[in-house]
Amino acid sequence: MKNLVVIDLGSNSVRMTITEVDNHGNYQTVNQIKRYVRLSANMGPEKVLQPDAIDRTLAALSDFKDVYSQLEKPDIHAVATAAVRQASNQKAFLKQVKEQLGLSLKVISGATEARYDYLGVINTLPMVNGLIVDTGGGSSELILVQNQQLKHVVSIPLGSVTLSQNYLEADVVESASLFKAMTFVNNVFNDVWWLREATNLPIIGLGGANRTLAKINRRKKNFLNAEDVHGYKLTDEDVYETLTQLLGLDLEGRKKVPGLAKERADIIVGGLIPVTLLMRLLDSQQITFSNAGLRDGILFEYLNDLKA
Repeated sequence: MKNLVVIDLGSNSVRMTITEVDNHGNYQTVNQIKRYVRLSANMGPEKVLQPDAIDRTLAALSDFKDVYSQLEKPDIHAVATAAVRQASNQKAFLKQVKEQLGLSLKVISGATEARYDYLGVINTLPMVNGLIVDTGGGSSELILVQNQQLKHVVSIPLGSVTLSQNYLEADVVESASLFKAMTFVNNVFNDVWWLREATNLPIIGLGGANRTLAKINRRKKNFLNAEDVHGYKLTDEDVYETLTQLLGLDLEGRKKVPGLAKERADIIVGGLIPVTLLMRLLDSQQITFSNAGLRDGILFEYLNDLKA
């Protein structure tokens, strides 16, 4: 029996999944932990990870270590995405993590992140053709899937934290700010030459912001388990209505929305802009949500390697 520990350090949160894997490739997830660390907060144009964000991250990783160090021979796969990928002080940060916690973080490219998202989705949802959209804190990955194969992939440096900090007010979002943010995102999408190939295809939503969209709607419709969004579907109208509702609220109002974590209330509008614009741009009538993403992709790659 092996204990696979996957740590995913994103721009907004850091997550750990512990999975028991036997010699036959059977697996069972035994623990999942998430901490909001907002690592990409106030990085600014110079892309510098800030001391307080680093402290929050180290504290969370230390908590994770308390858990995985109790396992017998844990096999640790720890990856860092957009915030660390873009950071000008990346080397110093990685060294600090290694020296303080003995943890080697591997900084993965946007394309690698997208490939893991693809593996997570394709192994857990009945998907043939579609566009996978993973909106993170500091980047978004778009993956075009045709006949279950990964056809095109792009990682774009915009996410819920970066869009919110660069364009939107934390409290009441002004219409001019929203228009500027949407114009920026639209222009980025227009530069993705293959994106029109996804016209009318179903969209699969990943990442904290998109899953929050699902949770808000599940709470609204009184589902018993609002957290279980895997395979859940929403129409384009549901998506537009939810964003309109959130835009009509101030920060305190958004914090009270059922299904929306308080820690996400200041960045949720920025986080929903990419998927909302994509649905309009591609005339997609429906979005399906996936709980499986990067960490699951690493697990499936690990299982494939075991069989090899």
